[in-house]
Amino acid sequence: MMHYDSKDSKYGRDLRKGAPKDFEALTALEGSVFADDGEHALSKKTRELMAIAVATTTQCPHCVEIHSRAAAKAGATEAELSEAVMVSAALRAGGAMTHGWMSMKYFQEEGSQEKGSQD
Repeated sequence: MMHYDSKDSKYGRDLRKGAPKDFEALTALEGSVFADDGEHALSKKTRELMAIAVATTTQCPHCVEIHSRAAAKAGATEAELSEAVMVSAALRAGGAMTHGWMSMKYFQEEGSQEKGSQD
């Protein structure tokens, strides 16, 4: 079974019917953020590359597809896309490491509590 199909976006109509004001607000925000209207400090290409880095971190296949295509249209190169993905990978690895620190902290705290109760 395939979990992602770009045609699944058609189900957005049902979400829009169920929560029309929220759906409209989200659509307006996304439209504003990715507008190529000359009102942004960051270029369209930079914003699309940022979106790819975030999308690969959050693992949203629809976002990966949409923003990869948009980045190509905005003039991004394969090298730039590759760097955005590697930034994402580094941050994801960093997140795993810092969650590892938390795991060690909680493990050691629990271990010291058990050790103290054995004395």
